[in-house]
Amino acid sequence: MKVGISANALKLSGGLERYALDLIRGFNAAGFTGERKPAFFARKIDTSQPESGMVDAHRINVSFLPSKLRDTYFNWALKRARKKARVDVLIGCNRVESSEIAICGGTHIGFLAATGRRERRSDSRQIVLERLQYQQAQVIVAHSEMMRDELRTLYGVDDTKIRVLYPPVDGTRFSPVPNEKRAELRKQFGFADHEIVLLFPSSSHERKGLPLIEAALRDSGLPVVVAVAGRPPAQTSEQVRYIGYAKNIEDAYRAADFTVLASKYEPFGLVGIESVMCGTPVIFPTSVGCCSAIADNAKFTFEPGDADGLRHAVQRALDAKSANVTAASILYDTRIAAHVESLLALAEKITTLVTASGSTARA
Repeated sequence: MKVGISANALKLSGGLERYALDLIRGFNAAGFTGERKPAFFARKIDTSQPESGMVDAHRINVSFLPSKLRDTYFNWALKRARKKARVDVLIGCNRVESSEIAICGGTHIGFLAATGRRERRSDSRQIVLERLQYQQAQVIVAHSEMMRDELRTLYGVDDTKIRVLYPPVDGTRFSPVPNEKRAELRKQFGFADHEIVLLFPSSSHERKGLPLIEAALRDSGLPVVVAVAGRPPAQTSEQVRYIGYAKNIEDAYRAADFTVLASKYEPFGLVGIESVMCGTPVIFPTSVGCCSAIADNAKFTFEPGDADGLRHAVQRALDAKSANVTAASILYDTRIAAHVESLLALAEKITTLVTASGSTARA
């Protein structure tokens, strides 16, 4: 069986690009090496990434086209490229209609509904590709129960076609550290011993809810500091502090007391799983998809968009003084190997069905 993976890019990035890198490492560890290396199709290939050597990389150049045509062209060109690479089962981590296994880490209709944004022509084109992908795929892997619901209600996908598989997390990277090491990390980030630090990891502050967090905590009297990691905030204050890009985000989780988001749309929210695996509980709106995968002892939730609810959630977190938050607080197997094993089982079932239908047709 020749496996293929399609993504927007092979590079260290957020969202599904990062997930695709996890898949590459997982397939490599499962023995898909040498001639069995997965084919990887993307617009950009970062050859400095070690994962680029674990795949048969195929770059589909779209840079010569206007941005509004790039998705459509990539979708068309991929059909020829996968055929040439003799791919049996393609895992689509972006909007491509030729994927047998479609990965759903978010839906565009769901995003527009959650953010209240009007649909534009560019949105309509993306939605058309999404619908095609979900119609053509043999199976759709939803990264959360929230995505399963959106696929059913917004796209009319039959539930029998959907499998919920939460995304994997590298447990060797995201893990707790002893108290002595944690104290060192707090000093490195400039956190005082008396400060209660709420880590806000974000590259899109409006979408992740920083304005709501600021409004909820302003004049609240709560003894907390919001440490922004990622893109610089528009302004800082005594309560909002910028700690830089934080390339080693796992250390920021370990140094903080809580991780906070107030996202308008968060199909899963991998930062929640990463944070808890590092021993740090989360303060999240109930609309974040990963909440269903985190035990009650490691989360403090509030209704989305509710500043008062957020403030009360922070107070509950401070009162609880959570302890013993570990990987055991995550309610699924986060191992990359386990996730890839599930994908391979789906892929083998698909190839078996295709072979059987082909034999019947020849007979």
